[in-house]
Amino acid sequence: SDLRQILATKSVENIQFLPFLTTDANNLSWLGYGCLKGDGTLITVNAIGAVLQTLYILVYLYYSPAKRPMLLQVLLLLAVVVTGYGYFTILVDTGTRLTRLGLFCSVFTITMYISPLADLAKVVRSKSTRCLSFPLTVTTFVASSSWTLYGLQLHDPYITV
Repeated sequence: SDLRQILATKSVENIQFLPFLTTDANNLSWLGYGCLKGDGTLITVNAIGAVLQTLYILVYLYYSPAKRPMLLQVLLLLAVVVTGYGYFTILVDTGTRLTRLGLFCSVFTITMYISPLADLAKVVRSKSTRCLSFPLTVTTFVASSSWTLYGLQLHDPYITV
């Protein structure tokens, strides 16, 4: 719905960038975890999610009047991902790599779910929920519930989180 709004109005007004940036970081992290674990479900879902989030970011950047702050945030995300990749492939031994990457992914997931709270101050100040996306909120709840059940089924505490 946010993407439709951007395309219809040719504006990113009232749509936050940070939640989608953290979601992209989340997808990329879990994609790495899925590749390391050899889990086809994690690989497929997060590869598709990363592509879609990256496309969303590109559309957001295209219609954003202030591109510089958004580009800096994207560069910061890329620096974190590259640093994380380097850390996990070079500095972490093979025996603990999956555990540490799982913890890293869990932290990113928590960040992703916390990032929409940046809108909470705006909601309280304006006494309006206009800037909150109800479809995104519902979809996030359904997706997180699905991943929790999947993690429980696999006995994987990191996916469960």
